[in-house]
Amino acid sequence: MLDPRLLRAFIAIVEAGGFTKAAERLHMTQSTLSQQLARLEDAVGQTLVDRDTRPIRPSAAGERLLGYARRIVTLQQEATAALGNPAGTAPIHIGLPEDIFSRSMARLFGEFSKRHQEIRLDVSAGLSRDLTRRYRGGEFDIVVVKEPAPSNDCRASFPESIGWFESKDALNAWPDPVPLVTFPPGGLYRETMFERIERERRRWYIAFSGSSFNNVLVAVEGGLGITLLPNAAALGRHVRPYAPFSDEAAIMVSIYAWENTGLIAELVEQIGAALSERSSRPGPS
Repeated sequence: MLDPRLLRAFIAIVEAGGFTKAAERLHMTQSTLSQQLARLEDAVGQTLVDRDTRPIRPSAAGERLLGYARRIVTLQQEATAALGNPAGTAPIHIGLPEDIFSRSMARLFGEFSKRHQEIRLDVSAGLSRDLTRRYRGGEFDIVVVKEPAPSNDCRASFPESIGWFESKDALNAWPDPVPLVTFPPGGLYRETMFERIERERRRWYIAFSGSSFNNVLVAVEGGLGITLLPNAAALGRHVRPYAPFSDEAAIMVSIYAWENTGLIAELVEQIGAALSERSSRPGPS
């Protein structure tokens, strides 16, 4: 392995064209510099500079080594700088439902990261039931989930209104059986949809099952069926409330965190403020 200190001495001699200027550049004596070059030549088994020329020039072997030497020294400097910079060395793992990860939430995370450059945010989106399971298993430091009622250890909880939606292009009453647009089994709204539509004594079938909020909303916008969603998620989309069904009971959006100190507590507070603002917005009409 070639010692980067010896490579720096060799580079300095070639670039300065002599031992005197190179020694001044590296803040060492000429004898020390000569010893370092001699050690490097012993290591590679070849003479690297022509000591008889003025200015001193690299030998044929030295010319071949010079480019590699510069790259090795540069990489060592980059590695040293990277290891000495704490940016991104302290991860915070966050889980939250897909519709909660909005542009405003992304901006919140971005501003937090700028203030605390040592933090690396690792954010995962998914279904609330799976997020809860993973949080209880220790995969997340902070998790936001939707649930019928918060557990005793939640840090904060906010009501979220939910309602039935159809495409704005829907012209006539839906046929019997009515087509439903749903999340896959395990999705939070799926069972509530089935219970409600059966209480209405309506027959139904699943016309579309999407694994993301965007897929579900696009399917409803396209007229594939009706669905149950948070009112906030429907804002700005080409959907309207489905008049025959009134809103369902609000669901709770809860924040959980294993710690309540330091940067975790700061981030939980900011997420809570964003969710509070979100829950106060009126739904589409």
